[in-house]
Amino acid sequence: MKKITKTILSLGLVGSAVFNLPLAAADDTGWYIGANLGKAEANIDDDAITTQLQSTGATSVSISEDDRDTAFKLFGGYQYSKRLAIEAGYFDLGEFAYTATTVPAGTLTGQAKINGVSLDLVGMRPLSEKFSVFGRIGLNYAQTEDNFTNTGTVPVPANAGPNKNDLSYKYGAGLQYDFSETLGARAEVERYRIDDAVGNKGDIDLLSLGLVYRFGDEKPAAAKQEKAPPPKAARVIVPVKKMQEYCTVLDIEFDIKGSDIQPEDKEKLAVVATFMNKYPDSTAVVEGHTDNVGKSDYNQQLSQDRADSVVEYLKGAHKIDSSRLKAVGYGETRPIADNSTTEGQQANRRINTVIACVSDIEGLKVKPARITMALEMEFDPYKSNIEPKYYGELAHVAKFMKANPAVTATVEGHADKYLGTGSDKIKINPEIAMNVSQQRAKNVVDYLAEKEGISRSRLFIAAYGQTERVTYGTTLDEQQENRRVNIILNYAK
Repeated sequence: MKKITKTILSLGLVGSAVFNLPLAAADDTGWYIGANLGKAEANIDDDAITTQLQSTGATSVSISEDDRDTAFKLFGGYQYSKRLAIEAGYFDLGEFAYTATTVPAGTLTGQAKINGVSLDLVGMRPLSEKFSVFGRIGLNYAQTEDNFTNTGTVPVPANAGPNKNDLSYKYGAGLQYDFSETLGARAEVERYRIDDAVGNKGDIDLLSLGLVYRFGDEKPAAAKQEKAPPPKAARVIVPVKKMQEYCTVLDIEFDIKGSDIQPEDKEKLAVVATFMNKYPDSTAVVEGHTDNVGKSDYNQQLSQDRADSVVEYLKGAHKIDSSRLKAVGYGETRPIADNSTTEGQQANRRINTVIACVSDIEGLKVKPARITMALEMEFDPYKSNIEPKYYGELAHVAKFMKANPAVTATVEGHADKYLGTGSDKIKINPEIAMNVSQQRAKNVVDYLAEKEGISRSRLFIAAYGQTERVTYGTTLDEQQENRRVNIILNYAK
């Protein structure tokens, strides 16, 4: 069969976009299998066929095509992490054909049947708790079985052979919906580069639906609600000369699904670094913890990421040697509060930094940590105006800044992801949420400058949109809590 050309131009763009995404979709690691069924489409190169036939003396050529067929694939893979999987499979793209009619009278019919095996690298990113997108790129080893028949004066191509085996590339993208931790559904588009038995190369596109099954037991729903007893703080003992010992445990809370260290917590970690620099023999175990929302394996990795981020910050910003730091993720297994409440979930998204005990703390001086004033300022959806009932709180901030002229303030604006609940719930556009949070922070800065006389050179604006929500926003009260302004008071270095 002649050259098969590309028919779905968007495939390359979709695949490229997915592989540029920063986060993966799957939460679990382990083996999985699946199967897809769909339609394959080839674009038969009519111009190339016409040119060939005219070179044999034909003066007129008309071509009819059969360029679509049912196709399927079977696959299995291993999920190495929440970001990456490797997948192998067998595919059958079906059979394609054309019939060319010529003057002088004659016909040439070409048929191609294509199947083979593939090996792909798959990257994933979640869109929600159930939905995720994925992209793939890999190799296919395909066998193309060609068959040509002719009538009249039309010759069979001289280089036609019974079949052709060839190694080439493939890529694609798709959407996955997880019914449970073990079973999911996929919709995807793929492009296979194929070399036929006449020596031509082209593309075949496959649009398919399928199921994927992950091996491993699902976690019972009740298990998520079980509350483990609060852990005892681990203590690393350093030989000391005095009887009295001193230990410190630092608590840092995180946003939902987040592992970034907040600005006010960096100053708390500076206290830890000062302590460790004073005592060069001390060590620290950084423990990461999460709430129980989501899959346990995902929470385990998230807690490890949180602990790793603290260790990396202490190493990079404060030059603490890596041999003195250890990061451990405990996932959702060690709650300190009730996960059935929003406050409990937030308390469980934390870091415990357990410092080795020492005896001599005399002369330990640290810079004061920054003060965070999470103002109880409520905003209506899409609104940024400050209600008069909050003027007193802003006056209190201004009074503090006037009494401490070296202090500056960063005003953070935040927004929620949703509006309404149940069937009335709608998702707010991230760009709109970012603009609203920017305006909320700006209005507070304007008030402090224009009404309270604080110099604008001491005031800074930071907008976070939906990115640093403190609740999941499943109720109206939780959504209200996410629509907030924080003021960070910064001490001079």
